[in-house]
Amino acid sequence: MSNMEKHLFNLKFAAKELNRNAKKCDKEEKAEKAKIKKAIQKGNTEVARIHAENAIRQKNQAINFLRMSARVDAVAARVQTAVTMGKVTKSMAGVVKSMDATLRSMNLEKISALMDKFEHQFETLDVQTQQMEDTMSSTTTLTTPQNQVDMLLQEMADEAGMNCHRDLLVFVIKCNSNNWCFC
Repeated sequence: MSNMEKHLFNLKFAAKELNRNAKKCDKEEKAEKAKIKKAIQKGNTEVARIHAENAIRQKNQAINFLRMSARVDAVAARVQTAVTMGKVTKSMAGVVKSMDATLRSMNLEKISALMDKFEHQFETLDVQTQQMEDTMSSTTTLTTPQNQVDMLLQEMADEAGMNCHRDLLVFVIKCNSNNWCFC
């Protein structure tokens, strides 16, 4: 196994680790959302707000892990292409040598077989190049506005059946402008 192939293995391993971390953050986000519902049902808005902030943080962390995983996958695809190109180059050198010997003897069957092998190697290279391009195009970006916490709190209150008017509950949310809003 060449040095490049070892690096390729390490990159693929790192990408899988980042994906596992993203899944773990998704699971923790769901747990925080459940805690939000419980806190809202108990009427404890400050605890609900803390859990909402934690849920948003876990969501952002999961997205960041996925983004980094996509970038590492893109690098791994580039390394894979480099490894493949090295192998193709060696094969091409062998093909050229064989073609020289074959051309000297002018055996058309050997020339045809060598050309078929040469075309097959280039088709394989095209497939791997397309895979690398597909991997690289999957990278996304995301920004999180400050009001996500408030929106998540309201969403969790709605899911918990805690409509403020229906249940005659006052649910206090501190707005970004430092005014207090009552729903």
